[in-house]
Amino acid sequence: MAVFQIGDKVETIDDVISGRVTKLSGATVTIETNDGFELDFEANELVRIDTGDIRVSNYEISQVKAEKELPKKRRTQVLKPKERNAPKMEVDLHIHQLTKSSKGMSNYDMLNLQLDAARRQLEFAMRKRIQKVVFIHGVGEGVLKEELYYLFRRYDNVKYYDADYQKYGLGATEVYIYQNT
Repeated sequence: MAVFQIGDKVETIDDVISGRVTKLSGATVTIETNDGFELDFEANELVRIDTGDIRVSNYEISQVKAEKELPKKRRTQVLKPKERNAPKMEVDLHIHQLTKSSKGMSNYDMLNLQLDAARRQLEFAMRKRIQKVVFIHGVGEGVLKEELYYLFRRYDNVKYYDADYQKYGLGATEVYIYQNT
């Protein structure tokens, strides 16, 4: 870190601002720009120029810039212990998961079978006090999804939304069941 003195001619590293040092206060350096404005900077944001005895090369400036541009550490989302340990129940409503053969079944029959399974599993989760249930319905034409939404709207203690996209894509809905109603 450079040590500045009042009267030094300086330039900022990140911007095209230059001027003379007018005040020093700890690590804060106040400069009067060539346009007459007084601005405060941290000492590590400035370089001394045109002093004759010390020359700053482009290499040194690029080193300082590279140091400032180091990638920031990514913040990982920390789950609360309650959220981390809450078991999520998954219900796959694909027809081949619910019956051995859908041969001879009409679309109406298949839809009713899927909705009956969804209702039974939702009520089971409510009885067992499971807070989150993911219904995997697939993408398709969206008929099952809309019918599920209609089913969920019948319950006052239920909130529903799209499930985790990274895990399920667009083909799943997560239901949150309020326990104290």
